[in-house]
Amino acid sequence: MTKAAGQACLNLADDFRCRIHERLEPSGFHGCVVFDCFGAGQRITQETFGGRTWRDAPELSGPMFAALPVVRQLHEIMWYLSEALQLGEAHPVHLKLENALAETDRLAGGTPEELKALDLDAHRRRVNPLLRKASELARGRNRPDHSGADLIGRRMRKADLRGASFRGALLIGADLREADLRRADFTGADLRGTDLRGADLTGVLFLTASQRRAAVT
Repeated sequence: MTKAAGQACLNLADDFRCRIHERLEPSGFHGCVVFDCFGAGQRITQETFGGRTWRDAPELSGPMFAALPVVRQLHEIMWYLSEALQLGEAHPVHLKLENALAETDRLAGGTPEELKALDLDAHRRRVNPLLRKASELARGRNRPDHSGADLIGRRMRKADLRGASFRGALLIGADLREADLRRADFTGADLRGTDLRGADLTGVLFLTASQRRAAVT
């Protein structure tokens, strides 16, 4: 099913729960299965708009729907920063990561007007070098670099890809069965249909829950 942006899903119940949550995949809603708002929806409702909803106050629908993608992206950045702070090897940049996390959280708590005016790209440009540095420290030197690579359908079964960077790579339908992916970086990688069965994901970096759900495991 497709719908226009800003239009409520037909399966949204009065209590804002999904009526078909337990059968999303067989019902053809794979996009919903792999979507993750990183808690942005709850924050917008509870904090940004003080517990009000667009059903109670229809005039809020426009501002709320506009704020959601902004806060979602900020919360995603916060998730990456929090993950980076768990990396012992990235200790040299922990203070900068902590400061970036606090600043991102502050921005996410802005008013609807502040969120609308926020330059997300500029903030990402400030944060991304820190995340890259944390990744490099954790992965070590001279590791395979597949950043931004087109690896659609690529056969890499049982490959030694320890510490490899797949940042922003297209891995749609790739075969990574039984591959050694310890400490590999999957920031922003497209893993739709990627076969990860039997792969060693010990200590893998920046692999989100939605990426795992998009892959074959």
